[in-house]
Amino acid sequence: MTTIYEILRRPLVTEKTNYQSGKLNQFVFEVADFATRTQVKDAVETLFDVKVDRVNIINTAAKRGRRARSRRLLIRRPGYKKAIVTLSEGQTLPIFEGVQ
Repeated sequence: MTTIYEILRRPLVTEKTNYQSGKLNQFVFEVADFATRTQVKDAVETLFDVKVDRVNIINTAAKRGRRARSRRLLIRRPGYKKAIVTLSEGQTLPIFEGVQ
């Protein structure tokens, strides 16, 4: 049995996620590979005491490249699963407060 603390791995902070958190009230997390939409929704609502409207989940592919000399395939970065969480109007997450 998994706990809610194993579902959310870390928040993703990029230029695009800064725009989403500021204007669209959406927050992005890297989540566990086995996490579902309902598990992510329950984890965010329980941990941060907010109301979640919607959860979108995206599986990002691994970034691959080639070596210069041997031309062999080399995997640089592994793939992961991320969740875009849309909150209700007027609600924010405290971990993203300084980013806006």
